[in-house]
Amino acid sequence: MFKSAIEEAGFTGAITPFVSAMPGLDPLKDREVSPVEPNVTVQFIGKDPLALRYCLERIREIGHVTADLNCGCPFPMVRNKGRGSGLLRTPDVLERMVETGCEVMGPGNFSVKARLGVERNDELLSLMPMLNRYPLRFLTVHPRTAKAMYEGPCDEAAFARIREVAGMPLIYNGPGGNMVGRPFIRSLGERADIMELLSRYIDASRAELYGERPVLGRIKELLAYWRELPRWSRRWNLIKISRSLAELKLALT
Repeated sequence: MFKSAIEEAGFTGAITPFVSAMPGLDPLKDREVSPVEPNVTVQFIGKDPLALRYCLERIREIGHVTADLNCGCPFPMVRNKGRGSGLLRTPDVLERMVETGCEVMGPGNFSVKARLGVERNDELLSLMPMLNRYPLRFLTVHPRTAKAMYEGPCDEAAFARIREVAGMPLIYNGPGGNMVGRPFIRSLGERADIMELLSRYIDASRAELYGERPVLGRIKELLAYWRELPRWSRRWNLIKISRSLAELKLALT
């Protein structure tokens, strides 16, 4: 499923939604990670280097060769626990996470996604000397602070300052940049064949996940990106209250 979307859109690769790297969680047993597909990188979120090591070793067992660390999630419930963009506030923990990732995955196979900072736009910049010490595959930068969430203009000047000192390939994450996420997902809702693709996605999700409830949650999360599109706005009220896949399919008709 990932492979066909990547090829059709002309993308060179994809990074999965983040998977929790927490003690006691197994990304394979808990079905958080799919079988290997070409050009797909697994992204993890967490703050425990030992848990990250375990997760990386597990995905390597089934053939994954690249991984990514999420240091960009801006939501307060995540960052206040020291995960996502919250890692920018704990440089020592961040360094142990990066060191672990590069060690387990090998040089050039581990990457990092980050914000400019939590409240200030120079927090990531101050961490660049540390990040430059590691053989990262690339560094993806969302040129906003976590506090700004997804609102307001991107800070091009702050991104440029990071680019001046970055010792690894740098990827711009944002509108019009060379890494896209939400805009592409929203655009799928306008495709003429979206119902066929959605049906295939539901079938694939049922094969990957245990039980109907996780599948329903995954599909609702996708459909939420389309709720403001004319084609979907009239369906959304029924979609969001669906309690089963059968009810969901009725809402989609």
